[in-house]
Amino acid sequence: MQDIFGKALLDYQNGNYSEDIITATSISEEDVLPLPYLFRDFTEMPKIEQQALQLAKGNVLDVGCGSGSHSLYLQEKGLYVKAIDISEGAIEVAKERGVLNAAVLGILEETETFDTVLLLMNGTGIFQELQQVSKYLKHLKSLLKPNGQILIDSSDIKYMYEDEDGGFWQDMNANYYGELDYFISYKGEKEVPMKWLYLDFDTLKLACETVGLKCKLVLEGEHFDYLARLS
Repeated sequence: MQDIFGKALLDYQNGNYSEDIITATSISEEDVLPLPYLFRDFTEMPKIEQQALQLAKGNVLDVGCGSGSHSLYLQEKGLYVKAIDISEGAIEVAKERGVLNAAVLGILEETETFDTVLLLMNGTGIFQELQQVSKYLKHLKSLLKPNGQILIDSSDIKYMYEDEDGGFWQDMNANYYGELDYFISYKGEKEVPMKWLYLDFDTLKLACETVGLKCKLVLEGEHFDYLARLS
């Protein structure tokens, strides 16, 4: 990983903002991810993120924390927060912005326990593919204190496969339709493509049940997205 995401966050943090990140997936065209959005405060966050932050309690693990926007809000509320990300640049920025406890760490390497584990901005993305969901859910479950909770969001992207008359054009021999390749570029540099998983709620719920987690739909967004609470 070249940490292009981290470089972009550092540029913005250090006042060198001139370009945005360009993202694309295996089923969608290039899209602009504005850097200021990655530094948003609570009032600029989507309802799903606001709701998740309001439900967070106790000791919190912020997974894939990015620039630390969610962690900073929770710290201000007086909660203990540990912020982790695999991007070194992101963790550097999060610390500079005031996140007190931030570490370069993948979720599978985390061993502490928490009252709330937070996975936002398509939290299921890090599972990468459907066959890995159980492995990740089992590990997340092991990070929960008694009565702990996992707050996670995703989207049902079936709509992206619909043609104009409402038909569903996915190749039936293909993998689960939420498994995508995710591409990032910034200032002409390209990141190594990542696998990225969007998971519909029913599939997530079924996966949770198989590993002994309850899965409750907390909130549906305006664009096929949702927030779920696992416990």
